Amino acid sequence: AVFQTKRLQVCLLQFFQRHSSESIYKKDRNKEGEKKKKESIFDLSKYIDKQIRVKFQGGREASGVLKGFDPLLNLVLDSTIEYLRDPDDQFKLTEDTRQLGLVVCRGTSVVLICPQDGMEAIPNPFIQQQDG
Repeated sequence: AVFQTKRLQVCLLQFFQRHSSESIYKKDRNKEGEKKKKESIFDLSKYIDKQIRVKFQGGREASGVLKGFDPLLNLVLDSTIEYLRDPDDQFKLTEDTRQLGLVVCRGTSVVLICPQDGMEAIPNPFIQQQDG
């Protein structure tokens, strides 16, 4: 048991020497050694002060005026309205809404962001239409 523990310690030491934080640290640097700036894959700046609709994990939906965001997709929405779900079917939205006002939406729970203008509901093309 002592031999196995010592061998495990040596293996771990060799692993950490090979994969030290210095080699990982270098990957986040450019050729001049400066730290790379993290970029968001979304350009939400064109939606600032415009109405957007946001879907969250768990099925909640809200719309509001985008006031700010960060690279982690945390959002600040003003004049926010939450669309309430049917108590019997959590995946179905009702016509009921709730005024929330100014809110901060955590980026890790955001699933979908879309502009409110030009958005319209369409029938599901995958549902078989029954002939009447």
